[in-house]
Order: sequence, then structure tokens, then C-alpha cells
Amino acid sequence: MKGLLNKGLLVLAVVSLASCDYQKYNTVRQKDFRAGDEYVYGPHPDSAAIQSNYKYTARPELEQRTGKIRQKLFGGSTIAQGN
Repeated sequence: MKGLLNKGLLVLAVVSLASCDYQKYNTVRQKDFRAGDEYVYGPHPDSAAIQSNYKYTARPELEQRTGKIRQKLFGGSTIAQGN
């Protein structure tokens, strides 16, 4: 009986999770003057924006500054080390 109850609860949990709408509550409660702009939001709500695909030229003079910022925020670890 207890096994049947556990299986029933598992099925109920799976069904309730499957009925969720992805991005349902990811909205802003104000008028969006860029609504529908693919450049900002991409062609689909779950896709990346077109502007995020742009590649910018590297500026090596900023490496020292970003290193100092990383040191201040993360201490002795770096992002490349995964810590």
C-alpha cells in the first residue's frame, strides 16, 4: 500500500511539473517599447538576441583592469580555474 502511495505521489509530481509554462512569469509589468524587436529579444522568446551574436575586437589594454576587478570580486581564484 505504501509503495502504491509513493508511486501515485511520483506520478502526481511529474504531471504537475509537466504542466508548467516555461517563461510564463518572466515578464515586466510596464510597457515595452521594443516588444517584438528581434534585435533585442531574438526571433523566439527562448532564443538569444541577435545583438549577442556580434563579435568585438579585443582590446588588450583592458586586460589589466579586468584582472584587477576579478581579483577584487573573486579573490585569488580566476574564472579559468573554475573556482
